[in-house]
Amino acid sequence: MDIEKYNSLINDIFQRFPSVQTSSFNDAYKPGLQHMTDFNNLLGNPDKNYRTIHVAGTNGKGSVANMLSSVLAGAGLKVGLYTSPHIIDFRERMRVVDGSTSELVSKEYVYDFLEKWSVMFDKMELSFFEITTGLAFKWFEDQNVDIAVIEVGLGGRLDSTNIITPELSIVTSIGLDHCDLLGDTLEKIAFEKAGIFKKGVPALVGETRPETEPVFRARFVQVNANVTSSLTQTKTALTFADQTEPSLWYMSGDLLRLMDLQGEYQARNLRTVMAALDILRDLWAVPGDSESWKRVVDRLLDKVNVADSLIHTASRMDFHGRWERLSTNPDVICDIGHNAPALTYNFGQLKEYLETGRYTSLIMVYGVMADKNFDAIMPLFPENATWIFTTPKTRRSDPASDIKDRYTAFCEKHGRMANRLYVQDSVRDAVAMALKTAAAYGGNPLVYIGGSTFVVSEAVTCF
Repeated sequence: MDIEKYNSLINDIFQRFPSVQTSSFNDAYKPGLQHMTDFNNLLGNPDKNYRTIHVAGTNGKGSVANMLSSVLAGAGLKVGLYTSPHIIDFRERMRVVDGSTSELVSKEYVYDFLEKWSVMFDKMELSFFEITTGLAFKWFEDQNVDIAVIEVGLGGRLDSTNIITPELSIVTSIGLDHCDLLGDTLEKIAFEKAGIFKKGVPALVGETRPETEPVFRARFVQVNANVTSSLTQTKTALTFADQTEPSLWYMSGDLLRLMDLQGEYQARNLRTVMAALDILRDLWAVPGDSESWKRVVDRLLDKVNVADSLIHTASRMDFHGRWERLSTNPDVICDIGHNAPALTYNFGQLKEYLETGRYTSLIMVYGVMADKNFDAIMPLFPENATWIFTTPKTRRSDPASDIKDRYTAFCEKHGRMANRLYVQDSVRDAVAMALKTAAAYGGNPLVYIGGSTFVVSEAVTCF
């Protein structure tokens, strides 16, 4: 493989076709399914040759997709996983898991695919995400996967991935994010997420909210209005994970303690996964399914096997950026949570660490994208922290100096301490300053790195 040719082709794709890594969401996001449908037809509709599971949601969809993939692989299936965005290498968006082996798509395959179809990208007016989605779908077919877990890129109803007809549609949670594209109320965002529901396909919602539950129920009834199958009650059911008691939920306490995916928010993600497993076991334990799939059901009933797969999700899937410990001297934790619902969990956990004396000081390396509702995030900030604001290398970034100025004004207005606020224009310099500050403080300091996937992606290369 000629690495220079590969890098040149990848750079060309990034420059020609806007992505969220290099452009605003408004530039990178092309709502609608026609272009993706046409491209998929050109590729031979590869997604028709394996089963799929579709995962949408404001927060938690990456964790749920990875946990579910790990369990399905542990049950003997060859599993494709498509997620976004990537942290370091865009090949992270697609991997195949077979048993305990997890591998990314090869550079050779990526190069050959892009070289073969490049001339069509402009002709078909494809987006970067449509190109990578087609690449993933085709690679999964060529890898002969049994099933692919497909994470929605943005929204759901108009997302490129919504051309599939899955075995199960999952919406993890609903929160205010990307409001300029998806709507400025929970009801509007729920409507977009519920757009992945398909006729005759069971649906699972991870979180019940009074504003969104009626939206999900109405959409489910609408798409299944003409379903007359005798299996309607079980095979096309709408389930809310937090309204059920999954069959393995009694194990949740031990699992959450032992899982290599940490963070208090994983409790709700785990419940969603366990509810999904119950649905899939019922779905596949029917006459007519092959003996191999019946064996899969047996393995999904094996609590030891399921527990092992969940406990080792991060290591098996090579999954990063979710309450991930980057260092132990001092403790450094990173997390890609970037909107108010996610940061409510994250910052709440950090505050608890300080209040209980687990850590003696907290140093925050923080950057934010300009499209985020920073006014809704600032009240969540831990007050007794040292803040090092930074600017990751993307045009979507809010300049670190602007973040500091806005938070300083917020502190002055609300009587908060504002004497430990700093700016470092590069993430690398911000991390270096955080480590130096931690050493100067002594005791048992904690460094937290977050606010954006882009901050985390640059920070992990420092360790």
